[in-house]
This record gives sequence, structure tokens and C-alpha cells, in this order.
Amino acid sequence: MVTKGTDDREPVPVSPRSLVILAAYLDQAGLPPTHQPVFRTLRGADKPLSYWAMRRVLQRANEKLQTNWSLHDLRHTAANRMANDPNLTLAQVRAIMRHADLATTGRYLNARVEDLFDALQQHYNRPRVERSFAPGYDPDDVKAVFGG
Repeated sequence: MVTKGTDDREPVPVSPRSLVILAAYLDQAGLPPTHQPVFRTLRGADKPLSYWAMRRVLQRANEKLQTNWSLHDLRHTAANRMANDPNLTLAQVRAIMRHADLATTGRYLNARVEDLFDALQQHYNRPRVERSFAPGYDPDDVKAVFGG
């Protein structure tokens, strides 16, 4: 991936499934010229799929679906899903999303009411821990210090 603003190339973590889909695309579209973007336009002359061309694809989809999605909405949805996935750490999501600051990634954390309800139910249904103290302490002293 080319880094925004610097044109530096960086490796990007991807799923095995996405590599299968990419291989099928490349079988159909062919390999791009060296140092050219992988994805190509389907309309008009064969050229790299630019930000503006992809934005236009999304605009046409929005017109048909009567929606108002943007490329940033797709990124936001991905960040939201990953940040709230219990199998990913916030640091991993930060690296995948390429946020410079962990606080930026933290903004995507959401506490869903359903999850809070389930967590509270589990908390209240756990048996209470019985307090015990090491032998040799006078019960009146323990009561005076800890109440009871």
C-alpha cells in the first residue's frame, strides 16, 4: 500500500480469503505494469483505479441503492468492527488502520447495551466470595478493621 502523503510503500496485513479474491481478479485483469496500482478501471480506457474513479463507482451504487455512503464510511465501519472484536487488541487495530495515535483507534470502541447487560448478568450471577482471614487473628480485631 502507498502511504497517504508520502508515497512510501508499506506492507498491509490481509486475510487469506482476500488473497484468493485478488488472485482471481489478477487472473481476469492481468498483472499491472511495474509500480502501478493493482486495480484497474472497467469503464473507458484501461487505467489505474484512482481514488476519484472509486469514488464515482460508489456514487453510482449510492444512486441505485438510494444511500449516501462514502469511502470513509467503509473505513469507519471496518475500524468499528475490528475495535469491538474481542479477538483483536486495540494495538493490532491501530496497526491495521495505520493510525498514528492509539487514542484515534480508541474512539471506535463502543459499549453495546446487549453486551453490557450480558456482562452484568454474569457478574451478578457469580457466587459471592466468602471472606476468610489467616488463622490467629482475633475475630473482634478483624471486625473492627474491616466491618462486618
